[in-house]
Amino acid sequence: MRNDLADRRQARGWSQGQLAQELGVSRQTVISLEKGRFDPSLPLAFRIAALFGCRIEDVFSPDGE
Repeated sequence: MRNDLADRRQARGWSQGQLAQELGVSRQTVISLEKGRFDPSLPLAFRIAALFGCRIEDVFSPDGE
Protein backbone atom coordinates (compact mmCIF):
# COMPACT_ATOMS: atom_id res chain seq x y z
CA MET A 1 0.00 0.00 0.00
CA ARG A 2 1.28 3.46 -0.86
CA ASN A 3 0.86 6.50 1.32
CA ASP A 4 1.81 10.16 1.48
CA LEU A 5 2.23 10.19 5.24
CA ALA A 6 5.79 11.56 5.13
CA ASP A 7 4.73 14.45 2.88
CA ARG A 8 1.81 15.32 5.13
CA ARG A 9 4.00 15.09 8.24
CA GLN A 10 6.72 17.28 6.73
CA ALA A 11 4.16 19.85 5.56
CA ARG A 12 3.21 20.31 9.21
CA GLY A 13 6.84 20.57 10.25
CA TRP A 14 6.58 17.49 12.48
CA SER A 15 9.32 14.98 13.20
CA GLN A 16 8.54 11.28 13.04
CA GLY A 17 8.60 11.28 16.84
CA GLN A 18 6.04 14.08 17.02
CA LEU A 19 3.72 12.26 14.63
CA ALA A 20 4.13 9.06 16.63
CA GLN A 21 3.18 10.90 19.81
CA GLU A 22 0.11 12.43 18.16
CA LEU A 23 -1.01 8.98 16.99
CA GLY A 24 -0.11 7.10 20.16
CA VAL A 25 2.31 4.75 18.40
CA SER A 26 6.07 4.25 18.40
CA ARG A 27 8.43 6.19 16.17
CA GLN A 28 9.39 2.86 14.59
CA THR A 29 5.75 2.35 13.59
CA VAL A 30 5.74 5.74 11.84
CA ILE A 31 9.00 4.88 10.05
CA SER A 32 7.56 1.54 8.91
CA LEU A 33 4.34 3.19 7.72
CA GLU A 34 6.20 5.88 5.78
CA LYS A 35 8.42 3.31 4.08
CA GLY A 36 5.46 1.13 3.17
CA ARG A 37 6.72 -1.81 5.22
CA PHE A 38 3.66 -1.81 7.45
CA ASP A 39 -0.03 -1.33 6.64
CA PRO A 40 -1.95 0.32 9.46
CA SER A 41 -4.82 -1.29 11.30
CA LEU A 42 -8.19 0.22 10.50
CA PRO A 43 -8.37 2.13 13.81
CA LEU A 44 -4.89 3.58 13.20
CA ALA A 45 -5.80 4.52 9.62
CA PHE A 46 -8.85 6.39 10.96
CA ARG A 47 -6.68 8.21 13.54
CA ILE A 48 -4.21 9.22 10.81
CA ALA A 49 -6.97 10.52 8.55
CA ALA A 50 -8.63 12.42 11.41
CA LEU A 51 -5.33 13.97 12.46
CA PHE A 52 -4.78 15.34 8.95
CA GLY A 53 -8.44 16.24 8.39
CA CYS A 54 -8.94 13.98 5.39
CA ARG A 55 -10.26 10.59 4.32
CA ILE A 56 -8.27 7.36 4.70
CA GLU A 57 -8.13 6.99 0.91
CA ASP A 58 -6.57 10.46 0.66
CA VAL A 59 -3.56 9.16 2.61
CA PHE A 60 -3.42 5.50 1.57
CA SER A 61 -3.88 3.86 -1.83
CA PRO A 62 -3.31 0.38 -3.23
CA ASP A 63 0.11 -0.21 -4.82
CA GLY A 64 -1.40 -0.30 -8.32
CA GLU A 65 -2.82 3.23 -8.17
